[in-house]
Amino acid sequence: MSPKETAESAKPAAVNPVAVIDVGTLAIRMQLAEIGEDGTVRLLDLLQKPVALGKDSFTRNRLQQPTIEQCVAIFTGFHQIMQEHGITRPDQVLAVATSAVREAVNRDTLLDRIYTATGITVRVIDEAEENRLMYLAFQSLAAADPDLKNGDALLIEIGGGSTEVLLVQQDRVAFAETYKLGSLRMHETLEACRAPAERARSILTQHIERTVESIRRSMPAEMKDLRFIAMSGDARFAAAQLGAKLAETPCARLDLKSFAAFAEKTIGSTPERLVKRHKLPFQEAETVGASLLAYVLLARAFKVEQLLVPRISLRDGLLREMVTRDLWSGAFGEQVLHAAWLLARKYQVDEQHARHVAELCAKLFNELQPEHRMGRRHFILLQAAAILHEIGGFVSNRSHHKHSLYLIANSDLFGLTREDLAIIALVARYHRRAVPNAATHPEFAALDRDGRIAVSKMAALLRVADALDRGHSQQVRDFACVRERGRIVLTVPQIEDLTLERLAVSEKGNLFEELFGQAIVLREARTETAEAPA
Repeated sequence: MSPKETAESAKPAAVNPVAVIDVGTLAIRMQLAEIGEDGTVRLLDLLQKPVALGKDSFTRNRLQQPTIEQCVAIFTGFHQIMQEHGITRPDQVLAVATSAVREAVNRDTLLDRIYTATGITVRVIDEAEENRLMYLAFQSLAAADPDLKNGDALLIEIGGGSTEVLLVQQDRVAFAETYKLGSLRMHETLEACRAPAERARSILTQHIERTVESIRRSMPAEMKDLRFIAMSGDARFAAAQLGAKLAETPCARLDLKSFAAFAEKTIGSTPERLVKRHKLPFQEAETVGASLLAYVLLARAFKVEQLLVPRISLRDGLLREMVTRDLWSGAFGEQVLHAAWLLARKYQVDEQHARHVAELCAKLFNELQPEHRMGRRHFILLQAAAILHEIGGFVSNRSHHKHSLYLIANSDLFGLTREDLAIIALVARYHRRAVPNAATHPEFAALDRDGRIAVSKMAALLRVADALDRGHSQQVRDFACVRERGRIVLTVPQIEDLTLERLAVSEKGNLFEELFGQAIVLREARTETAEAPA
């Protein structure tokens, strides 16, 4: 080995310092970490500052000016610490805000103040994105604790403003939902009731049990070897008090009896006593008992005797997102399509047709990449739209494309934002009849320019793919794509008569020609036969 090679091999692997920030209901937390070239994550430090965002948002629907200024001061301090760790570029920071900011009518005031003071962009995420981050965090946990893959995993995170529920069966997300059951919301409900102390516990239990029953009814009936995973700071607090060494294990295992006994003791204590005994911030001391009681009632409802408390949090999902960057290329994209198929089956689509149109869309997307120039995210959204384009037929065959728009836009698909769902719904809506028109279609007009262009491009591809299976017979299984003299020629082998498909393409190819300036033409492949020798 040469001296130069020896010197290069001795160089330490490059690492990228990053920060992820979670603006929650009761606190703002920042995790500092280093990401290696191979994608490994090394945690450095966790900073947490209490702030009363939820008290403002859930009781007044707006953030008070002192709360906004407190948040700006916290971010200013975090920003200085980031600078000291070499975190200076926007791509090294990922900051999100959840329900407390999401529900505030003046949230933009807070976000603008933070950006003006620090240059940090905080993204307000919806419930679907929280579920996605929860799934990404679970992937990290399952990699560290393979035993979790041996059965079904029920992940429950009770935060200050909401409860996230995620069921993973055979590495697939079988259920994902968000409920407005949060520890601070429960505390505020009791405060509003002004019930005497002896009745407060009964009211709290009844309030939780209503949501628990709703969760239980919504879950699949079949669950095997269920792992009940409690993902929250309150659950980690309880685990630590019960002797768990979360710094030494990815996941603590607690028996329900011990956990329930500690929950009872916590509920019976005053916030002042909890602050003094456990050094909790006062806001957390006010709400931790309700959170632990909710976990106990949920665990009993699902008949488990053990709670698994991991050290992961939403911030681990954010870190994994920073590592992968393009989520749509990995398991997340597959989960989205799995969710689309679950919805399609619910509305009894013609599965053979839907699958075939999705396959044709995939081929068109790949073959026509130079024309549309869309990426992996749009590929997944197009596939979902192809799977779901005819679900409106469950309501009525008449104007079923409009029913498809409504059903998709008002459904939940795992991990997809409302914008993603709107795009899928509109692409499905435009698979037939009218083409996109911002002047007469308010749902289309509500998108920004990039969204409208993406919908138009994907709808153009879906219309052609749907036309190629006009008879729902899956006759056209392959084609070669050739560009010649201002048109796209699709040559189909082993088909003698393409009359039906050609008419359909002529009828539905107008959007493609309008967008890309090239007509779509179908052609039967010529079969050359040599003459037999005399």
